[in-house]
Amino acid sequence: MWIYEKKLEYPVRVSCPNPRLAKIVLEQYGGADGEAGAANRYLTQRYMMPTGMAKGVLTDIGTEELAHWEIIATLFYKLIKDASIDQIKKAGLEDYYVNHGKDVYLQSAGGVPFTAAYFATKGDPVANLVEDMAAEQKARATYEHILTLSDDPCVNETIKFLREREVVHFQRFGEVLDNVYTFMNTKKCF
Repeated sequence: MWIYEKKLEYPVRVSCPNPRLAKIVLEQYGGADGEAGAANRYLTQRYMMPTGMAKGVLTDIGTEELAHWEIIATLFYKLIKDASIDQIKKAGLEDYYVNHGKDVYLQSAGGVPFTAAYFATKGDPVANLVEDMAAEQKARATYEHILTLSDDPCVNETIKFLREREVVHFQRFGEVLDNVYTFMNTKKCF
């Protein structure tokens, strides 16, 4: 179905170890509006889409979200891998460290483990697409919040790239929504 290139979609650089920032970026790894939820949402919803174009876009964006998930995991790891235990303590990551060491774990910045309850499939293409558009805007807003809290210009470049992709995905879902409306009106499905 797709080909995995063994490189990141965008290069990940960090200026120095920063467990405080690592904790923050976990929100986009396993949080409610993060990349894992987005990938699962779109790759699940694609089956109910009534047009090939809609199915294709959800598949394309869903697999791209997997690439973004990999970017966030790499970012987290690079921010924490050389951190001292004192830095980990100062960042409030002692509980995380006890459970996971410096491994990447699927949770939010607040420590809530990922759950499938973060995304929905409604069985209605329009409802799903409207949710998808909202999800992209929530992810964009989260990236903006991360930028506000980040003190690492290298990390900021990666976050800006990811934020821009959320805008593009929002636009693409708008195109898909138009496509689905046209199809459903033609088929008298409303």
